[in-house]
Amino acid sequence: MPIPPAPLAQLPIRRLTSEDLLACADLSENRGWPREEHKWGLLLTAGTGYGIDDPDGPGLAAGSVVTSYGPGLAAIGMVLVAERYARQGVGRRLMQHVLAEAGDTPLTLHATANGQPLYEQLGFTETSRAEMVRGRFTFTAPAPDVPVRPATAEDLPAILRLDHEVFGLDRTHIIARLPAFADHLRVAEQDGEITGFAAAWPNMDTHVIGPLIARDPGTAQALIASLAAATDRPLRTDIDVRHTSLLSWAKENGIDTIATNAVMIRSLPDLPGDWRRRFAPLTVAAG
Repeated sequence: MPIPPAPLAQLPIRRLTSEDLLACADLSENRGWPREEHKWGLLLTAGTGYGIDDPDGPGLAAGSVVTSYGPGLAAIGMVLVAERYARQGVGRRLMQHVLAEAGDTPLTLHATANGQPLYEQLGFTETSRAEMVRGRFTFTAPAPDVPVRPATAEDLPAILRLDHEVFGLDRTHIIARLPAFADHLRVAEQDGEITGFAAAWPNMDTHVIGPLIARDPGTAQALIASLAAATDRPLRTDIDVRHTSLLSWAKENGIDTIATNAVMIRSLPDLPGDWRRRFAPLTVAAG
Protein backbone atom coordinates (compact mmCIF):
# COMPACT_ATOMS: atom_id res chain seq x y z
CA MET A 1 0.00 0.00 0.00
CA PRO A 2 1.49 3.40 -0.95
CA ILE A 3 2.59 5.64 1.90
CA PRO A 4 0.36 8.74 2.23
CA PRO A 5 1.78 11.91 0.60
CA ALA A 6 2.45 13.76 3.88
CA PRO A 7 4.84 11.18 5.35
CA LEU A 8 6.61 10.86 1.98
CA ALA A 9 7.19 14.61 1.94
CA GLN A 10 8.81 14.37 5.38
CA LEU A 11 11.28 11.60 4.64
CA PRO A 12 14.86 12.79 5.22
CA ILE A 13 17.30 13.20 2.33
CA ARG A 14 20.89 12.16 2.97
CA ARG A 15 24.21 12.12 1.16
CA LEU A 16 25.03 8.90 -0.64
CA THR A 17 28.49 7.34 -0.49
CA SER A 18 30.30 4.52 -2.27
CA GLU A 19 28.78 2.19 0.33
CA ASP A 20 25.41 2.85 -1.33
CA LEU A 21 26.61 1.52 -4.69
CA LEU A 22 24.56 -1.68 -4.64
CA ALA A 23 21.46 0.13 -3.39
CA CYS A 24 21.81 2.62 -6.27
CA ALA A 25 22.20 -0.23 -8.78
CA ASP A 26 19.13 -1.93 -7.28
CA LEU A 27 17.17 1.31 -7.72
CA SER A 28 18.22 1.49 -11.38
CA GLU A 29 17.10 -2.09 -11.90
CA ASN A 30 13.80 -1.41 -10.13
CA ARG A 31 12.96 1.22 -12.75
CA GLY A 32 13.94 -0.96 -15.70
CA TRP A 33 17.32 0.70 -16.23
CA PRO A 34 20.58 -1.26 -16.45
CA ARG A 35 22.30 -1.65 -13.08
CA GLU A 36 25.32 0.33 -14.33
CA GLU A 37 27.44 -0.34 -11.26
CA HIS A 38 30.61 0.85 -13.00
CA LYS A 39 29.05 4.23 -13.78
CA TRP A 40 27.50 4.55 -10.33
CA GLY A 41 30.94 3.93 -8.85
CA LEU A 42 32.42 6.85 -10.77
CA LEU A 43 29.55 9.21 -10.04
CA LEU A 44 29.47 8.48 -6.31
CA THR A 45 33.20 9.15 -5.97
CA ALA A 46 33.51 12.12 -8.33
CA GLY A 47 30.13 13.67 -7.53
CA THR A 48 27.66 14.14 -4.69
CA GLY A 49 24.85 11.63 -4.29
CA TYR A 50 21.51 12.36 -2.64
CA GLY A 51 19.09 9.68 -1.54
CA ILE A 52 15.92 8.91 0.36
CA ASP A 53 15.96 5.62 2.23
CA ASP A 54 13.03 3.31 1.63
CA PRO A 55 10.82 3.73 4.72
CA ASP A 56 9.42 0.23 4.27
CA GLY A 57 12.63 -1.79 4.10
CA PRO A 58 16.24 -1.84 2.90
CA GLY A 59 17.36 0.12 -0.14
CA LEU A 60 16.48 3.50 -1.58
CA ALA A 61 13.15 5.12 -2.35
CA ALA A 62 14.87 7.69 -4.56
CA GLY A 63 18.31 8.87 -5.56
CA SER A 64 20.30 11.27 -7.72
CA VAL A 65 23.89 12.39 -8.27
CA VAL A 66 25.25 15.89 -8.87
CA THR A 67 28.63 16.33 -10.55
CA SER A 68 30.09 19.76 -9.85
CA TYR A 69 32.34 21.70 -12.19
CA GLY A 70 32.84 24.55 -9.74
CA PRO A 71 30.57 27.60 -9.38
CA GLY A 72 30.01 27.76 -13.14
CA LEU A 73 28.00 24.56 -13.61
CA ALA A 74 26.86 21.27 -12.07
CA ALA A 75 25.27 18.31 -13.84
CA ILE A 76 22.36 16.33 -12.39
CA GLY A 77 22.02 12.68 -13.33
CA MET A 78 20.55 9.34 -12.27
CA VAL A 79 17.31 10.89 -10.98
CA LEU A 80 15.38 7.76 -9.99
CA VAL A 81 12.34 7.00 -7.85
CA ALA A 82 11.43 3.43 -6.92
CA GLU A 83 8.35 2.19 -8.74
CA ARG A 84 6.27 1.87 -5.57
CA TYR A 85 6.80 5.57 -4.79
CA ALA A 86 6.41 6.92 -8.32
CA ARG A 87 4.01 9.76 -9.06
CA GLN A 88 3.73 10.69 -5.39
CA GLY A 89 5.92 13.81 -5.37
CA VAL A 90 9.12 12.08 -4.26
CA GLY A 91 11.07 13.05 -7.36
CA ARG A 92 9.97 16.68 -7.02
CA ARG A 93 11.00 16.71 -3.36
CA LEU A 94 14.43 15.27 -4.20
CA MET A 95 14.95 17.77 -7.03
CA GLN A 96 13.92 20.71 -4.85
CA HIS A 97 16.50 19.60 -2.30
CA VAL A 98 19.19 19.37 -4.99
CA LEU A 99 18.29 22.87 -6.22
CA ALA A 100 18.50 24.26 -2.69
CA GLU A 101 21.89 22.63 -2.17
CA ALA A 102 23.17 24.04 -5.48
CA GLY A 103 22.23 27.60 -4.58
CA ASP A 104 23.27 29.98 -7.37
CA THR A 105 25.21 27.35 -9.33
CA PRO A 106 23.74 26.80 -12.83
CA LEU A 107 22.53 23.25 -13.40
CA THR A 108 22.19 21.01 -16.43
CA LEU A 109 20.57 17.63 -17.07
CA HIS A 110 19.27 15.33 -19.78
CA ALA A 111 15.50 14.81 -19.53
CA THR A 112 13.20 12.14 -20.87
CA ALA A 113 9.78 13.12 -22.16
CA ASN A 114 8.29 11.97 -18.85
CA GLY A 115 10.68 14.03 -16.72
CA GLN A 116 10.81 17.19 -18.83
CA PRO A 117 7.55 18.77 -17.55
CA LEU A 118 8.76 18.60 -13.93
CA TYR A 119 12.11 20.13 -14.83
CA GLU A 120 10.41 22.93 -16.75
CA GLN A 121 8.33 23.69 -13.66
CA LEU A 122 11.57 23.88 -11.66
CA GLY A 123 13.07 26.48 -13.99
CA PHE A 124 14.98 24.39 -16.53
CA THR A 125 14.81 25.22 -20.24
CA GLU A 126 15.66 23.04 -23.23
CA THR A 127 18.77 24.17 -25.10
CA SER A 128 19.27 21.22 -27.46
CA ARG A 129 18.54 17.53 -27.82
CA ALA A 130 20.73 14.44 -27.74
CA GLU A 131 20.26 11.12 -29.52
CA MET A 132 21.23 8.00 -27.62
CA VAL A 133 22.54 5.56 -30.22
CA ARG A 134 23.50 1.91 -29.86
CA GLY A 135 24.58 -1.00 -32.03
CA ARG A 136 27.39 -3.14 -33.35
CA PHE A 137 29.76 -1.04 -35.42
CA THR A 138 29.91 -2.42 -38.97
CA PHE A 139 32.72 -0.35 -40.53
CA THR A 140 30.47 0.09 -43.59
CA ALA A 141 31.26 3.80 -44.02
CA PRO A 142 34.96 4.55 -43.56
CA ALA A 143 36.27 7.29 -41.30
CA PRO A 144 38.64 9.99 -42.56
CA ASP A 145 42.32 9.17 -42.43
CA VAL A 146 43.05 11.11 -39.22
CA PRO A 147 45.93 9.77 -37.09
CA VAL A 148 44.57 8.22 -33.88
CA ARG A 149 46.57 6.35 -31.23
CA PRO A 150 46.17 5.08 -27.66
CA ALA A 151 46.67 7.81 -25.10
CA THR A 152 49.65 7.71 -22.76
CA ALA A 153 50.24 9.24 -19.35
CA GLU A 154 52.23 12.01 -21.04
CA ASP A 155 49.11 13.05 -22.98
CA LEU A 156 47.05 13.89 -19.88
CA PRO A 157 48.10 17.58 -19.56
CA ALA A 158 47.23 18.21 -23.23
CA ILE A 159 43.93 16.34 -22.86
CA LEU A 160 43.04 18.44 -19.82
CA ARG A 161 43.87 21.68 -21.64
CA LEU A 162 41.78 20.71 -24.65
CA ASP A 163 38.87 19.59 -22.49
CA HIS A 164 38.92 22.85 -20.52
CA GLU A 165 38.93 24.84 -23.74
CA VAL A 166 36.05 22.92 -25.33
CA PHE A 167 33.94 22.19 -22.25
CA GLY A 168 34.41 25.71 -20.93
CA LEU A 169 35.11 24.64 -17.34
CA ASP A 170 37.75 22.69 -15.45
CA ARG A 171 36.88 18.96 -15.35
CA THR A 172 40.25 17.75 -14.06
CA HIS A 173 38.63 15.76 -11.23
CA ILE A 174 36.64 13.80 -13.83
CA ILE A 175 39.00 13.58 -16.81
CA ALA A 176 41.95 12.50 -14.65
CA ARG A 177 39.91 9.43 -13.68
CA LEU A 178 39.50 8.32 -17.31
CA PRO A 179 42.62 6.12 -17.56
CA ALA A 180 41.36 3.97 -14.68
CA PHE A 181 37.65 4.19 -15.53
CA ALA A 182 37.82 3.51 -19.28
CA ASP A 183 38.95 0.36 -21.06
CA HIS A 184 40.23 2.39 -24.00
CA LEU A 185 41.37 6.02 -24.28
CA ARG A 186 42.38 7.40 -27.68
CA VAL A 187 43.81 10.71 -28.91
CA ALA A 188 43.78 12.22 -32.39
CA GLU A 189 47.02 13.95 -33.24
CA GLN A 190 48.04 16.11 -36.18
CA ASP A 191 51.40 17.87 -36.56
CA GLY A 192 52.27 17.03 -32.97
CA GLU A 193 49.05 18.60 -31.60
CA ILE A 194 46.28 16.65 -29.89
CA THR A 195 43.11 17.63 -31.73
CA GLY A 196 40.66 15.32 -29.99
CA PHE A 197 40.24 12.51 -27.50
CA ALA A 198 37.66 9.87 -26.68
CA ALA A 199 37.16 7.09 -24.17
CA ALA A 200 35.22 3.82 -24.24
CA TRP A 201 34.16 2.50 -20.86
CA PRO A 202 32.36 -0.73 -19.95
CA ASN A 203 28.68 -0.60 -19.07
CA MET A 204 26.84 -3.90 -18.77
CA ASP A 205 27.20 -5.56 -22.21
CA THR A 206 28.25 -2.41 -24.11
CA HIS A 207 31.13 -0.01 -24.38
CA VAL A 208 29.97 3.57 -23.93
CA ILE A 209 31.87 6.22 -25.88
CA GLY A 210 32.34 9.41 -23.94
CA PRO A 211 33.66 11.95 -23.56
CA LEU A 212 34.24 12.65 -27.24
CA ILE A 213 36.01 15.94 -27.95
CA ALA A 214 37.26 16.61 -31.48
CA ARG A 215 38.37 19.39 -33.81
CA ASP A 216 35.72 18.48 -36.39
CA PRO A 217 33.28 15.68 -37.33
CA GLY A 218 35.94 13.83 -39.31
CA THR A 219 38.21 13.65 -36.28
CA ALA A 220 35.26 12.46 -34.18
CA GLN A 221 34.58 9.70 -36.73
CA ALA A 222 38.22 8.57 -36.66
CA LEU A 223 38.17 8.37 -32.85
CA ILE A 224 34.94 6.34 -32.83
CA ALA A 225 36.25 3.96 -35.49
CA SER A 226 39.46 3.43 -33.52
CA LEU A 227 37.51 2.63 -30.36
CA ALA A 228 35.14 0.33 -32.29
CA ALA A 229 38.12 -1.64 -33.58
CA ALA A 230 39.29 -2.20 -30.02
CA THR A 231 36.14 -3.93 -28.74
CA ASP A 232 33.79 -6.74 -29.70
CA ARG A 233 30.93 -5.24 -27.67
CA PRO A 234 28.10 -3.10 -29.05
CA LEU A 235 28.75 0.62 -28.78
CA ARG A 236 26.55 3.23 -27.14
CA THR A 237 26.86 6.98 -26.98
CA ASP A 238 24.85 10.21 -26.84
CA ILE A 239 25.34 12.68 -29.69
CA ASP A 240 24.00 16.24 -29.90
CA VAL A 241 21.40 16.28 -32.69
CA ARG A 242 23.13 19.32 -34.20
CA HIS A 243 25.99 17.00 -35.22
CA THR A 244 23.98 15.71 -38.16
CA SER A 245 26.92 14.44 -40.22
CA LEU A 246 28.30 12.37 -37.32
CA LEU A 247 24.87 10.90 -36.59
CA SER A 248 24.34 9.97 -40.24
CA TRP A 249 27.77 8.31 -40.40
CA ALA A 250 27.15 6.41 -37.14
CA LYS A 251 23.85 5.09 -38.48
CA GLU A 252 25.52 3.97 -41.71
CA ASN A 253 27.77 1.90 -39.45
CA GLY A 254 24.96 0.20 -37.55
CA ILE A 255 24.71 2.57 -34.56
CA ASP A 256 21.01 3.45 -34.46
CA THR A 257 18.89 5.74 -32.31
CA ILE A 258 17.26 4.16 -29.26
CA ALA A 259 16.11 7.35 -27.49
CA THR A 260 16.13 11.13 -27.78
CA ASN A 261 16.38 13.33 -24.69
CA ALA A 262 16.23 17.05 -24.00
CA VAL A 263 19.41 18.78 -22.87
CA MET A 264 18.22 21.28 -20.27
CA ILE A 265 19.85 24.05 -18.26
CA ARG A 266 18.86 26.30 -15.37
CA SER A 267 20.21 29.79 -14.64
CA LEU A 268 22.18 30.06 -17.91
CA PRO A 269 21.05 30.74 -21.49
CA ASP A 270 23.18 27.85 -22.80
CA LEU A 271 25.96 25.48 -21.79
CA PRO A 272 29.45 26.99 -21.65
CA GLY A 273 32.19 25.98 -24.08
CA ASP A 274 32.11 25.10 -27.76
CA TRP A 275 29.35 22.64 -28.70
CA ARG A 276 30.82 22.32 -32.21
CA ARG A 277 33.78 20.37 -30.79
CA ARG A 278 31.83 18.60 -28.01
CA PHE A 279 30.34 15.48 -29.56
CA ALA A 280 29.49 13.20 -26.60
CA PRO A 281 29.46 13.62 -22.81
CA LEU A 282 31.25 11.38 -20.34
CA THR A 283 28.09 9.96 -18.78
CA VAL A 284 24.42 10.61 -19.26
CA ALA A 285 21.47 9.45 -17.21
CA ALA A 286 18.22 11.01 -18.28
CA GLY A 287 15.45 11.38 -15.77
